[in-house]
Amino acid sequence: MRLHDQGRHSGRLEKPEVVKEDYTTAHPWQKKRSDERRLGLVMVNTGPGKGKTTAAIGLAVRAIGHGHRVKMIQFMKGDPFFGEILIRERLPELEIEQYGLDRFVDPKNPEPEQVNRARQGLEAAQAAVLSGEYNVVILDEINVAMAFGLVPTEAVVELLGKRPPHVEVILTGRDAPQAIIDAADYVNQITDIKHPYQKNVPARVGIEF
Repeated sequence: MRLHDQGRHSGRLEKPEVVKEDYTTAHPWQKKRSDERRLGLVMVNTGPGKGKTTAAIGLAVRAIGHGHRVKMIQFMKGDPFFGEILIRERLPELEIEQYGLDRFVDPKNPEPEQVNRARQGLEAAQAAVLSGEYNVVILDEINVAMAFGLVPTEAVVELLGKRPPHVEVILTGRDAPQAIIDAADYVNQITDIKHPYQKNVPARVGIEF
């Protein structure tokens, strides 16, 4: 008996059973191919445009939605009022640590404390990546830290080469060194075709930071 016949004879239409899928576990095709490919790749978000960190945060939220463990280490930033810092109370699965000061870095003459904080950030990045405890590690603004000489590029390239197979690493910031681009699997060049700051519109709370 067809579904519409059932409804005519019983006086009501039976709802088909809804099967809820568990998105926190791997899909069959993922299990099948898990041994055939490297799950952890390297992504670089660079370029002069706005949105490099924003894109990385969106990726982090998506990863958390699938049950992945995510850690973000921020270089060059020390402001506790960034939205991604404030959200920790509402989204504790997103682990974030800041290794910067809340002031401008002079690339020609960085403060000793700024250099020290950046080196501490590198140590934290090494610990997070090599521990294998995280599926995604985001090194926010590390490209700028390398470009300013606060973090040695060679150490970052070495870290990428030593990462466990399942660890995805995302590096953000303008002026990514060529060695980092060469080591990456994805390189996203962010440019501003049109942006409100070009009309002197200041950065907006909850949108740009």
